[in-house]
Amino acid sequence: MNILIVDDDPLAGELVAALLEDLGHACRWVENGLEALERLAADAGITLVISDLNMPLISGLDLFGELRERGHMQPFILLTGDDPAPIAARTPGLCAVLMKDEALEESLPALVEGLARRGV
Repeated sequence: MNILIVDDDPLAGELVAALLEDLGHACRWVENGLEALERLAADAGITLVISDLNMPLISGLDLFGELRERGHMQPFILLTGDDPAPIAARTPGLCAVLMKDEALEESLPALVEGLARRGV
């Protein structure tokens, strides 16, 4: 899969990319939602977006909404340090909301591999 990772924390972005590149996925990391919008406009081959929730300029939720308004329908995974359940409940259409904790190293690759097996 061609995956766009959006996170204002370079260490977190690199960690997510490393986890998924180890599984054979191609990852591109950008620092914010504005860069993500530009990248998606320029690269129609992106098949999955993984974004942090809390970022300057455009939050992960605002990025999700903007992408949908622009017709980008790739699966969108939101990563957060907050409780994911209320975010998922009030934001239909998200592929998943995952907690940024020690379990992410297992839960994110498993989710992405499941999407890849389904041909997403």
